[in-house]
Amino acid sequence: DINIKKFLINMTTMYFYPRFTVFSDEDYFQSRACCTFKGHDYEDMEFIILLMFNKNIMMEFNSTRGNWTGFSAFSIEVAKSLNNPGLQLCVCALQNSFFSDKIAFTPTIKLKYVKQSGGSHPAMLVCSAFDFCPKQIKMTWLRNQQQVTAGVSSSEVMPDGDWYYQSHSYLEYTPTTGEKITCMVEHITLSNFLTVSDPSLPETERNKIVVGLSGLLLGFVAVISGLIYYKKKSAGYITLCNSKDNKGTIMNY
Repeated sequence: DINIKKFLINMTTMYFYPRFTVFSDEDYFQSRACCTFKGHDYEDMEFIILLMFNKNIMMEFNSTRGNWTGFSAFSIEVAKSLNNPGLQLCVCALQNSFFSDKIAFTPTIKLKYVKQSGGSHPAMLVCSAFDFCPKQIKMTWLRNQQQVTAGVSSSEVMPDGDWYYQSHSYLEYTPTTGEKITCMVEHITLSNFLTVSDPSLPETERNKIVVGLSGLLLGFVAVISGLIYYKKKSAGYITLCNSKDNKGTIMNY
């Protein structure tokens, strides 16, 4: 009928022009879209589109069902056409070609030194990747161009809620003169590996670590030497105290 035809004309105009006009001053077209999901990882996401004409719902798309539904005889036929697998493949191909370069973002990499408050190593490096999409990313540590696996830990890839993701990798290590620590990042947006080298540890910090390690070693040696001296002196004291003279009296030394 004429109402359905008006609806289809306005729906077509809406998709091809930023601003669209209705068929007449008495008619109006309305569309509503709603996206629902759970948590920061966008679980159980559902997208619904409602297309209405003069307050009457004509068609609905539901991502959970994955198809369009018509609510009038003519809209049902239109929905069947939109749900055609061949048409859907064509639309998906167009969407992929149009959006593929718009939803892929190259990561920004930062490397920083963090003081250790505990642990088996006095220093830690943090390699952070920010503002990238899609979420698949690989971060590897290299020491003098050789992969490092000991002392390595990583966070989960975390969504920022605005198409972007972030991830962090940690390396516990003991600084050594002349070594080169590198964080290597692999992402679909990169034609080659992205590497960031260890920002040279400030000389004052490096000296503090060396002095601290030296003091710790000297303290350990002092404790061991003290224990050995104490045990020897205690053994000698017990021997002397157990010695007696011929009259049966304890000899004093």
